[in-house]
Amino acid sequence: MIGNRITSRMVDGVRVPGTWRHAFIRNGDYFLTDLFIYADGLIDCWGLVTLEEFERKLRSGWVATELPDGARVSAHDLAVWKFSEPHSWHTPELLLAEVRDTIDQLNGRPDSTDRCLAAVDVFLAERTEENRAAARAAYYAIPETQRHYALGDMDRKDEPLLVLVTGPGGELESLPGETVDQEEYDEAVVYFEERARWLAERPARVPADGPATPMAPAIHLPQSYPLKPSDDPGEQALRNDYPAPVRVDGDTYPSVAHAYWALSTADPVARAAARDADTAFAARNTAVGAPRREGWEQARTAVMTALLRAKFTQHPALARVLLDTADATLVYDDDSGHWGDNGGRGRNWTGRLLELVRSELHAEQAGITPSV
Repeated sequence: MIGNRITSRMVDGVRVPGTWRHAFIRNGDYFLTDLFIYADGLIDCWGLVTLEEFERKLRSGWVATELPDGARVSAHDLAVWKFSEPHSWHTPELLLAEVRDTIDQLNGRPDSTDRCLAAVDVFLAERTEENRAAARAAYYAIPETQRHYALGDMDRKDEPLLVLVTGPGGELESLPGETVDQEEYDEAVVYFEERARWLAERPARVPADGPATPMAPAIHLPQSYPLKPSDDPGEQALRNDYPAPVRVDGDTYPSVAHAYWALSTADPVARAAARDADTAFAARNTAVGAPRREGWEQARTAVMTALLRAKFTQHPALARVLLDTADATLVYDDDSGHWGDNGGRGRNWTGRLLELVRSELHAEQAGITPSV
């Protein structure tokens, strides 16, 4: 189960997605570490190995699933301790099966749970004992540690699934001596019929206040150095250095970038020089050498918000460019890790604020901006 544990590695300029999980390595003592599992089938457990090599490490106990009482164990730079009455949830077979499932998930392929549920659908469509046997085999092919999650139902867990594939009169392997009676079986059939209806309806369901993620592809706003306005600037007009004069506090600045850098400095001379600079780059260089205003670091995001609002309020044609980006994520290039995406390492505040102003423009058009 990948969850939110997302990582990647770069191979020849290509990003290979991955995830990670905790594990113990036995190298003399035992070491708590992370296994990194990648979509191309390589696993990093103190070095990249193939799935076959990983299996050998499991079988040899180097990747440990047996934890002996009293064994010394450590987590690098964190702690050292000894096992006391340890209990592991895994065997080499179980951990290997989970890793295989993870690689399938990373590649968008059906994993053992998906294959089981597909076999169940076949059985429900044609309820022969042959199809039930296939569904039962697929159920037991799911790693035992993952069967509880197969239906995504934390109340019933996998009980309806186990009852269905066992069948009336069949003995439950997890509960020796107990058999499935007809009433339990009928309840399991009803459960799956209701589940099928719910799954059929789910794609049509729309969140009450709209989708949680953007529908439009992300838009990249690369660095540019426009020196004059254009009749058709396109998305370049969304850049802070695009020459669109903004008037704030009684002064007019050639661009948002000019205004930002001018307002950042406490020196009136430097502020005027930044305002009057030939380019946004020159305005920045002028301001950088001057003292910052007190509290600027904490206030700068609010200042930029006000400047972007001024730009798109005072230039309706540019507001239309912004509105035409629909609900796309706006990825803004900038040398600053605060304002730009910076190759995925920055905070992308300019892109985020552009999206905020875009939403405000939509609200104004729709006449639903609340009064405060």
